[in-house]
Amino acid sequence: MKTSRMWLSAVSAVLCILAPSAAGAQDKPAGAGPAYYIADFEVTDREAIKPYSANVEATFKPFGGRFIVRGGDPVPLEGYSPKGRLVIIEFDSMEKAKAWYNSPVYAQLRPIRQKAGHSNVYFVQGMAK
Repeated sequence: MKTSRMWLSAVSAVLCILAPSAAGAQDKPAGAGPAYYIADFEVTDREAIKPYSANVEATFKPFGGRFIVRGGDPVPLEGYSPKGRLVIIEFDSMEKAKAWYNSPVYAQLRPIRQKAGHSNVYFVQGMAK
């Protein structure tokens, strides 16, 4: 339970930084903003993750995805720090994010990540700009 709360606290902090102000966003339809793929990834096999790391960006670029965070050292302010690396990929829409995640090219790569470590992975709808 503590792990879930600390992860949610970390995600909340990141989203507060990434999400634009709500002012002016009320006139846009829900879901009109960017979408974020957020992962807390704890590597258990450094050799096994190398092919994933080398190829993942090429799978999401055709869907308009771009790294916002790739690793780095989180600075815990409240709660607990994530156990692994934080990864945030921004897409122009939730539809594009889901299309990438469910694409045949990423479906081939995903098992490499899943076997090389432990992940908490989420999609989060951002605020309309």
